[in-house]
Amino acid sequence: MHFNPYGGSAAQVAASLVNLGPTTPEELVAVMRAHGMSLDRLTTGEAAAIAEWAARLREVFEETGTDRRVDLLNRLLADSASQPYISRHDDSPAHLHYASERAARLRRVQAYTAGGLAHALCEEPARIGACAREECRTVYIDTSRNGRRRYCTTRCAGRVHVAEHRRRERT
Repeated sequence: MHFNPYGGSAAQVAASLVNLGPTTPEELVAVMRAHGMSLDRLTTGEAAAIAEWAARLREVFEETGTDRRVDLLNRLLADSASQPYISRHDDSPAHLHYASERAARLRRVQAYTAGGLAHALCEEPARIGACAREECRTVYIDTSRNGRRRYCTTRCAGRVHVAEHRRRERT
């Protein structure tokens, strides 16, 4: 079992939506279901609105100042009408919801991702990040043991280190 205390799967969904970019409703549903969400469909309009929401989520990942991140997330929480409560539907064990099960699908996605990022920010803000390689736009939730992640993958880190090595060798 992978235990992620830094915003849990909700923060991971936020990062996945940001990294996915504009896509089809079916691909969005697949990504969210892979993270445990129970959405079964989205309309084209909902998918477009989620892409706009993901652009707002990206700001939180790319911002480095905690105060500014708090402001951004507070706006996201207000706009999503996040109202956390514990649910026990479909014979599932008790789990946290950020919006009513009767809320519109878009509202549920917004509340879930904003709530997850808010939780991650309050636990350890440095764990919300964007890849340090200039050409990369990938964001992540750092679940590493030491919490010092700077790149989205070892591949991006390797590219930066190789480029730095080559630059030193030329000079």
